[in-house]
Amino acid sequence: MPSLINLQLGWPTPRLFPTGELVAASKHCLSDPETSTDALLYGPDLGHEPLRRSIAQWLSSFYLPKPDAITFDRIAISGGASQNLANILDVFSDPHYTQRIWMVEPTYFLACTIFEDAGFEGRLRGVPENENGIDVDFLREELSTFTRLQEAQNGVLPPLKSSAKYGKAFKHILYLTPTFSNPSAKTMPTSVRENLITLAREYDVLIISDDVYDWLRWPCVKGEPSNSKLSAIPLRMVDLDRNSNPKSSWGNSISNGSFSKIIAPGVRVGWAEASPKMILRLSQNGGTRSGGAPSQLTSTFIHHLLSTGALQKHIDDVLIPTYQSRYHVLMEAIENHLGPLGVKVSTGAPYLAPSKDEILPAGGFFTYVSFPDELPTADVIAKRAMEEYQLKIAYGEMFVIKGDPASTERSRKTFGNGARLCWAWHEEAEIETGIRRLRGLLETMLREVR
Repeated sequence: MPSLINLQLGWPTPRLFPTGELVAASKHCLSDPETSTDALLYGPDLGHEPLRRSIAQWLSSFYLPKPDAITFDRIAISGGASQNLANILDVFSDPHYTQRIWMVEPTYFLACTIFEDAGFEGRLRGVPENENGIDVDFLREELSTFTRLQEAQNGVLPPLKSSAKYGKAFKHILYLTPTFSNPSAKTMPTSVRENLITLAREYDVLIISDDVYDWLRWPCVKGEPSNSKLSAIPLRMVDLDRNSNPKSSWGNSISNGSFSKIIAPGVRVGWAEASPKMILRLSQNGGTRSGGAPSQLTSTFIHHLLSTGALQKHIDDVLIPTYQSRYHVLMEAIENHLGPLGVKVSTGAPYLAPSKDEILPAGGFFTYVSFPDELPTADVIAKRAMEEYQLKIAYGEMFVIKGDPASTERSRKTFGNGARLCWAWHEEAEIETGIRRLRGLLETMLREVR
């Protein structure tokens, strides 16, 4: 039996972990008495301050925000994006007052359970993607309709949590990955992001933005060097929010960052970026006040990686060239082996028109393909791929919004007839073999239906 090829798994290859750099960082931190004492005690609620400062500086150098740099009072350390999502809901949502969780569909499916655990089972709703990453008009109409129904029924229940203690709860939550989205790989243009911020302020929405793939970008054109001049990533939600909101306000957006994709998942360190007021309140939840900052020990190691430039060097010299090469192997294999069978790549419209001296980037971990309509459903394809070819793929229905029948129904006409494929886990030869196996299965299934 052939070995398993898992194009579903969204994990980085272990050989890409910066083990040597982490060893050096740990030795440096633990051999210094002052640093090691800080590292091994309960950390401050907002997290290891040197790391907060180095993250702010690093983000500023990457995003080049205007009119000024990101300040460290906008940063709190987390235990990774998933832990931080749960923490955000603990602090800024209320099961009585917060009416709906809106999730871009297709969505990162494991996030649904986090929202349900926070008390929102049955209240998750999908917002369809379009070529620009989200159908803003659909969301606007849904929010407007829902608000009118609320008013007709005498409004919402009073919050369970007192405003004096908790400060702020939002009526709605919008969860998305605006750049190199998981699973669709789409990137939202700046104009779409601006419209979302405007909508969020109008309807009291907190936008939780998973910004975890932004650093992994390379030319979408094969043969171009990885250091080619790339078109800039659109302004993040928090950048747009900050530019037009006074510093004293709560704001309507929070950026959820993580080192899992660019160092290793096991370091369990991430960060939140938002208004200083929101960040301070986020750090005051009960679990953090009791247990101290998440991942305090590992935070000292990561600060060393950032402050010495070791992390950025690892991203530039190891991760980007490797993922760039794998990406092009996967895309070429899809074109050569699956394209003739009617399989199409569907990753949306370009988020901007690049200037003549720039190249539009590809990036992230994933691409999304659509199968021919004449084939059985994608879950059937995935089941047979596993049983007959030892090939695992993430089929479309996995990414519907849990508990939303309308999302399931829409998926049957859109993303449900496709699959997410990942290049981050396997080496190039395995990626090529995996696509060849999928071709063999699809050829068999097309003969069966014709």
